[in-house]
Amino acid sequence: MDIKTVGVIGAGPMGNGIAQVFGVAGFTVLLFDNNVDVLASAPDRIAKSLDQGIHAGAISEADKVRALQNVSTVNTLADTAVSDLIIEAATEDEAIKGQIFRALVPSLAPHTILTSTTSAVSITRLASRTDRPERFMGMHFMKPVPVMRLVELIRGIATDEETFKTIELLCEKLGKATSVSEDFPAFIVNRILMPMINEAIYAVYEGVGTVLNVDKSLKLGANHPMGPLELADFIGLDIVLANLNALHNGLADNKYRACPLLVKYVEAEWLGRKSGRGFYDYSGDVPVPTR
Repeated sequence: MDIKTVGVIGAGPMGNGIAQVFGVAGFTVLLFDNNVDVLASAPDRIAKSLDQGIHAGAISEADKVRALQNVSTVNTLADTAVSDLIIEAATEDEAIKGQIFRALVPSLAPHTILTSTTSAVSITRLASRTDRPERFMGMHFMKPVPVMRLVELIRGIATDEETFKTIELLCEKLGKATSVSEDFPAFIVNRILMPMINEAIYAVYEGVGTVLNVDKSLKLGANHPMGPLELADFIGLDIVLANLNALHNGLADNKYRACPLLVKYVEAEWLGRKSGRGFYDYSGDVPVPTR
C-alpha cells in the first residue's frame, strides 16, 4: 500500500516529533490534539525542533520549509480519518487510547492502517477496540523522534502480512531502522531499559549512591550517553511507572515492581523535564539533583 497522508493523534513531544519526521520525508501530515493550547503551539515547537536539526547539520533549510508546508493541524479527531495511516501518540493510558480508536472507527476509510506508538500497552488489546485488527500494529518510535533511529514494530495477534510489510517499508523511507518484537509487555527496548532505570532508583532509595553518583557511574563506567536518572526524567517518570506497572502486571514477576521512590515522585507530580522537577530540578540554568 502506498502511504501518502498520515494522521498523528497527540501533539506532545512524541507526536510533534513523528509529525516532523514525516513532514521532512514529504508526507502530508494531519496533526490533532484535544488540548487546543497544545495543538496551537505545535507548529512553533516543530519549527524550533527543525532549527535545532539545522544547527546540528542533520537537515537543511529546504527540509524545514518542506516539513512546515506538509504538517497541518486539524480541529477534530475525525479530520484525521481521511489518512492512509494513523499513528496514535496520546498519553500512555490504555483507556484513553482505546477511546481514541473507538471514536475513529466510524469515520475511517476502508484502507486506513491504524498504529499506536505505545511503549507498553498490548497491541492485540488495542486492536480489538477497532473494526480492523488485521490492519493494526504497534509502531513504537523512540524519543526524541527526529534524532533516534529505531522504530520497534509490534504485530498484534491478528496483524496481517501486508500491513506489516507496508509499515516496515515506510520506516525505510523515513530513514529509520526497525526491530520486530512480539506483543509482550513493554516489547524489547523497555523490557530491558525500564528495569535498569528502576534499579538505579532503588540504588538512590536504599542509599547506595546519590542521584549524581548513580548517573556518573553509568555514564563513565558503562559509557552511557545519559545517566539512568537523567534518562528517566527525559522520558517522564509517569511513563517509566506505567511501563513498570505493565511489566509487573503482565508478567507477574516481582523483579519488575516499581521502586516506592518512583511512585512517590509521580504522586507528587515530579515527572521530570516536562514538569520542571524529577530526579533533577530544572528551574535554573543547570539541573540540580533533588536527592
